[in-house]
Amino acid sequence: MEIQKKIQDIKKLIPDNVSLVAVSKTKPIEDLQEAYDAGQRIFGENKIQEMVEKYDALPKDIKWHMIGHLQSNKVKYMAHFVDLIHGIDRFKTLKEINKQAKKNNRIINCLLQAKIAKEETKFGLSFEEISSILESEEFAELQNINIVGFMGMATFTDDKNQLTEEFTALKNFFDALKSKHSNLEILSMGMSGDYELAIENGSTMIRVGSAIFGNRNYKP
Repeated sequence: MEIQKKIQDIKKLIPDNVSLVAVSKTKPIEDLQEAYDAGQRIFGENKIQEMVEKYDALPKDIKWHMIGHLQSNKVKYMAHFVDLIHGIDRFKTLKEINKQAKKNNRIINCLLQAKIAKEETKFGLSFEEISSILESEEFAELQNINIVGFMGMATFTDDKNQLTEEFTALKNFFDALKSKHSNLEILSMGMSGDYELAIENGSTMIRVGSAIFGNRNYKP
């Protein structure tokens, strides 16, 4: 029942317009079922094989989000059910998602990942690269994907001023492009350690793992 209480506590803190993605990577089916029984319907995984296994085992009204760094050759395994793909940082990946979505007669929702952190280890596209993709003729030809927003991972720091600066930069960019691209509706920022600050700065989707399920279960 601990997972249920944690979900309820988080939902009390977030506005109705903010979606909660329960980051369930490495967690057993039983933990996800407990979260499901508490009313949680969106789960985020970072390994496609693990997500497929959980999809097969759990109720079919769950919305599965792929939140990890995506390898193009793995897209085909989840194209028939994935609800939203976060963290896309290469046009090549978009083309593969479009190809596999077409094979499954689907339109797959995607988020482009913007690089907002100061850390070199973080993936992501520059704001200029995102603008170029969205305005390109090659992108316009991809009929089986839908870019519904952006995702950004802030620097791993306790410096609230720096986090606010990074979140605000992406929010301003998001707002500027919304006027040109009507499909943009999701701004995914904030994780277990910084989601409240992210929401204050305009996030509409948070990815929370350890604050729900406890520390990650590392697999050998």
